[in-house]
Amino acid sequence: MILTNPMQVTIPTTPTFNFKRTAISHGWYDLPPFELKQETWTLTRVIDLGKAAPLTVEIRGAGRVLKVTLPRAAGKRAIDKITRDVRHMLRLDDDLTHFYEAVAGDPDFSWIAATGAGRLLRSPTVFEDLVKMICTTNCSWALTDKMINELVNALGRKSNDDRRAFPSAEAMASETERFYRDRMRAGYRAPYFKELAERVATGDVDVESWLTTELPTGELKREMKRIKGVGDYAAENMLKLVGRYDGLALDSWVRGKFARIRNGARKTSDKKIERYYSRFGGWRGLALWCDMTRDWLEDEEGPRKW
Repeated sequence: MILTNPMQVTIPTTPTFNFKRTAISHGWYDLPPFELKQETWTLTRVIDLGKAAPLTVEIRGAGRVLKVTLPRAAGKRAIDKITRDVRHMLRLDDDLTHFYEAVAGDPDFSWIAATGAGRLLRSPTVFEDLVKMICTTNCSWALTDKMINELVNALGRKSNDDRRAFPSAEAMASETERFYRDRMRAGYRAPYFKELAERVATGDVDVESWLTTELPTGELKREMKRIKGVGDYAAENMLKLVGRYDGLALDSWVRGKFARIRNGARKTSDKKIERYYSRFGGWRGLALWCDMTRDWLEDEEGPRKW
């Protein structure tokens, strides 16, 4: 980290890092406390600074560095926290060397290594990722968006520009099940969020340890599924966000997209999808996701027209 002036932090990146591909790698960029302006390729994020008030920062890619703009001068502790969170969210410390080696020789997948794709945007905490992931199950994206916006607006602490941070487990645990049902409109998930927040707040479950555990992937997946509201789909997507890429996390969108781009628009079985990506071994889930989202950034020099 290089502090170039009191209002901007410069974070070096690796030669294979692609800011645009990482920012739009999946839908998190569209859920608060994230916001992405594709016109300028600016990723905005409210950073929780613990006892200090949250701070809204703007992140831009600039060659081999990230430029992180702060609204005001900040102390070393705050700058260190912001830097750690940005590195974590954009996966700057992930080593994708073996993934790029696995796809480089395949004509249909060599673009991944060539463009530096493969890093999946994530939240500063596993807890936030987990809450959001539960909100993606068995519903439309519009409902996911509504639930997360209601949660953040109701329980998140205000930042310098009146945006709100993602609420802590303690803040979520303090609410009643009725809040999740009536205000957040979480439906059957309402008791799950109450229980999850209480378990995390009291230390009964340590979801942050999923980032560093040495458990085999199968055992880690089973541990994730012990959280109410987490099935195979949510667990396999959560695994990707902690750096495990074995699972395909198939849903109706993936099945439909695979049929269109890989099977002549004909409906196909999950077994066929599994066979198609099996050649990538432990990277198969990431290869599938890159394949499904390649057209999200059709022009590497500018934003896609939605």
